[in-house]
Amino acid sequence: MKLAFIEGSGLVKYFSPNTLNVRGFILKENKKVVKRPSLKVAMIPIVFMIVSLYFGISIFELDPHIPLLLSGFVATIIAIWLGYSWNEIETSFLNTIRLSLQAIMILLIIGAIIGSWIAAGIVPTMIFYGLDLLSPQYFLVSACAISCVVALASGNAWTAAGTIGIAIMGIGQGLGVDLAMVAGAVISGVYFGDKVSPLSETTNMAPGITGAELFEHIKHMMYTTIPALIISLIIYTFIGLRFTGEGSSIAEVQALQNQLGDIFIISPWLLLAPLAVIVMMVFKMPAIPGLTIGALIGVIFAIGFQGMAIGDAINVMYYGFSKDVGIEVVDNLLNNGGMESMMYTVALILIAMSFGGILEKAGILEAIVVALLSFAKKTGSLIATTVATCIAANIIACDQYLSIILPGRMYSKAYQDRNLHPKNLSRTLEDAGTMTSPLVPWNTCGAFMFATLGVSALSYAPFAFLCLLSPIIALIYGFLNFKIEYLPEKAEGTNLNLDLPDRKRAEA
Repeated sequence: MKLAFIEGSGLVKYFSPNTLNVRGFILKENKKVVKRPSLKVAMIPIVFMIVSLYFGISIFELDPHIPLLLSGFVATIIAIWLGYSWNEIETSFLNTIRLSLQAIMILLIIGAIIGSWIAAGIVPTMIFYGLDLLSPQYFLVSACAISCVVALASGNAWTAAGTIGIAIMGIGQGLGVDLAMVAGAVISGVYFGDKVSPLSETTNMAPGITGAELFEHIKHMMYTTIPALIISLIIYTFIGLRFTGEGSSIAEVQALQNQLGDIFIISPWLLLAPLAVIVMMVFKMPAIPGLTIGALIGVIFAIGFQGMAIGDAINVMYYGFSKDVGIEVVDNLLNNGGMESMMYTVALILIAMSFGGILEKAGILEAIVVALLSFAKKTGSLIATTVATCIAANIIACDQYLSIILPGRMYSKAYQDRNLHPKNLSRTLEDAGTMTSPLVPWNTCGAFMFATLGVSALSYAPFAFLCLLSPIIALIYGFLNFKIEYLPEKAEGTNLNLDLPDRKRAEA
């Protein structure tokens, strides 16, 4: 402990080596006083972001990069006014960017996979056979179901979207299905698998933060996730049957298959590449080495099956595959991929994460959460507040992980005080944090899906039914007090910061 004197206040107190909170101020170890932002001050950069994004995207038809960059500048001014130095702000947003570096690496490798798999004929082969197996009227429900299985096996929505999702988009284009609907079905499927797979990072992160047990968390999520999936599949089936007449004719599908067959050697042996990636993920190989191996398999297959020169096959991982055959649908399918194609998304992620880091450092996110928590008087309103915070974090902090970490850290005590089992909080974090992340265009997940599937979040969001339904069902359960589990009455001296098994032993 150290002794501190705040000039002009007459206050002398002991404080920990880190900080001392005094009447809306924070005294740091170097005796520097910074202010806590009021709710009005905290809302300044948020309102600026909303307004600038609206005018930038809707009126001036800009990409979101510059509005977000300007929002970060406004947040920096607020942080400096509160008493933070530029070095502190810079350190904070650089640390936040570090959280996204793994995602950026995966994004770049996915770009390499897309390029090498198209050049190798892997994606064309999946499209070729998929056109035989899938019909327009059942395509959307099949796309969602297939994506569920692949993501559940791999434990990663990005891996599933970057492999089977690409092929499904190509098949949908060949069948004449609206690509926004196809992307919505794929995203619903891959995020179902990502959400409930024990291999998923977010599925492990949510219970880890709240103190719930992993498989108890997964079991508890089924109460909200399974109904959302069933409703989504019914809607996709209904849409497919209703618009069956709008798909491509059999002659057009056969013509596309013939064109693919003229350009590439089509072989079922090429399907070993996606199978190998899925097997590696099932056996828990980390995503970066597993996906890199998948990209290299594509290079080998491009050389071995398609007779591509070694230098060209390697280059395609960075520059993507390019071939102009003069037929629009084929050109759109084939001219894709490469690390270079991901740079737009990488830039967006870096800017968005910087903005989120500045907001967190300045205490702006915390000020908003504290204000929201004041409205949480009952279980239903507490869950509604958690849902709202997760969605806001996806919009403001621009990252799926932060939408789980921040509310999980800030609301844990509120759930404990109400004797709510921590798996209620972990489930809500996934229902609202994980599931809404791909619906925000500048969120890391929304940006990735746009770069991978070629459809913007604003276009596919109305058709990502599972992502839309999950937070709604969470709200309904909360207000009806349905499938909400409580802890036993707290025993005297129980440490609620213990993990659940330790807490139960303490109570016993």
